[in-house]
Amino acid sequence: ATTRLLTRERFVVACRHSELFACPPCGVGTTRCSLEHPVERRVAINTIGPYWDGNEVWLVVGAAAIFAAFPSWYATWFSAGYLALVLLIAALIMRGVSFEFRGKVDSDRWRRTWSGTLTIGSALAPFLTGVALGDLLVGLPVDSDQEFTGSFWSLLTPYGLWMGLTLLTLCLLHGATFLGLKTTAQVRDRAHTIARRLAWVAAAVVVAYVGWTFVLSDNRGVLAVVLLALAVVAVIVAAVTAGRGRDGRAFATTSVAIAA
Repeated sequence: ATTRLLTRERFVVACRHSELFACPPCGVGTTRCSLEHPVERRVAINTIGPYWDGNEVWLVVGAAAIFAAFPSWYATWFSAGYLALVLLIAALIMRGVSFEFRGKVDSDRWRRTWSGTLTIGSALAPFLTGVALGDLLVGLPVDSDQEFTGSFWSLLTPYGLWMGLTLLTLCLLHGATFLGLKTTAQVRDRAHTIARRLAWVAAAVVVAYVGWTFVLSDNRGVLAVVLLALAVVAVIVAAVTAGRGRDGRAFATTSVAIAA
């Protein structure tokens, strides 16, 4: 039992690390389409160059942790979400390939094509991850033999979709604050504008997510309540500070909101 508990905690930590490390690249990859000039978009890509290819490791660690401790859960959940997992992997591949291929040919059409795939892949990855984690809380149709009895559409639960939207919104805000932290001049100003527009939208989405989670969850212990409250406080502080020259504080508080 102790081994399973420790492995479960490792799975949770792996998921949190994956979300936290994936959000700056995914957020920048998506918000960069709001930048007007190609040079500004190139600068945005350069800011995440050293980081974008490391976060997938935590997804592998999380999957391995599930397989080690809960093989039947692993078999049921991964079989149920097979198509969704394929889409998630395709999104991660699209994002990675876009980084590498975008500058290979000196053609505007070529760059626009790979810029589009970068935006799509960067948006799909956090959204699908959020949907998958949300489905864990609300549950999926499974029979007595632990066989998934639903269809692909059964995975699109209202709570799962909202959690996907929450994670995507936080990634966008996190990416904008990351750009403000790592850039200067016009790119930084535009990042601040994007952050201000997203900040209170993200706060509202997170507050709704926290309320919904509290209603659905059977675990209403002190730690669970503290983490939910921490997410609300962090995103409100991020909304107050984002795009107002306090980039370090905004980035730190969006990180806390994602981790909580």
